[in-house]
Amino acid sequence: MSTFRRRVDIASSQQHAAGEVRATLEDDFHHFRVWARHDRGVLTAIGGEALRYPYSACPQATEQLQQLLGMPLDRIAHSVTRQVDAQHQCTHLLDLAGLAIANAARQTIRRRYDIQVPQRVNEHTRATLLCDGIEQLAWEVQGSIIQAPTAYAGVNLREGMARWALNNLSNEEAEAALLLRRCTLISLGRAYNLDAQAHAASTGLCYSQQPERAVFASRMIGSTWDFSAAQSALCADDQDWLGQLAPSHTGSA
Repeated sequence: MSTFRRRVDIASSQQHAAGEVRATLEDDFHHFRVWARHDRGVLTAIGGEALRYPYSACPQATEQLQQLLGMPLDRIAHSVTRQVDAQHQCTHLLDLAGLAIANAARQTIRRRYDIQVPQRVNEHTRATLLCDGIEQLAWEVQGSIIQAPTAYAGVNLREGMARWALNNLSNEEAEAALLLRRCTLISLGRAYNLDAQAHAASTGLCYSQQPERAVFASRMIGSTWDFSAAQSALCADDQDWLGQLAPSHTGSA
């Protein structure tokens, strides 16, 4: 059975009041990097890199991250959405920036998330998230509704979940839950031949899909890869870059 997979790897360094954090994300549809520097609890520099992406306009969205400069470090990853208009950002670059900033605020040296969402059968799947190799979340999902475990039962992935998670979960569990939500929803893309698109849809939901640029955001043919049986390949090319700040994970698949 085919399975959507995403890995997020984060490394950070801390020297007195200043430091740097690097984060990378790879899944079936994307491969992005974000780096950020901070001093005395404030974001002083940030940049991004698009290595694999669905539309030709996506790399331009790295410049949008500059709008985060000057924000205070925040342990809540979702806080970046209060600093900028997310619809004019790359969704995944902004998510990655939020994760990087939150882990810098916590002074976490290394963090790895592994997510898998198997192909749906009768609209059902079991989505799981591992944090540093340990299963943290496992959801039974029917359509867009989480059915189990009990603490999440009835939560709609498409409506109000961010508010619910931030109000009811610890910062780190909310971080994991919103990451798993994102992956559970975008995994639906595996059911479609995305290469049949000529360009991005004009939905206004992200940078490439803004009406003024969607028609010019050409589909990057062949940019969807299948990691169903290749989890260890995710972010493999990023390890040297991450390792310049912190030791690599050991014993992780």
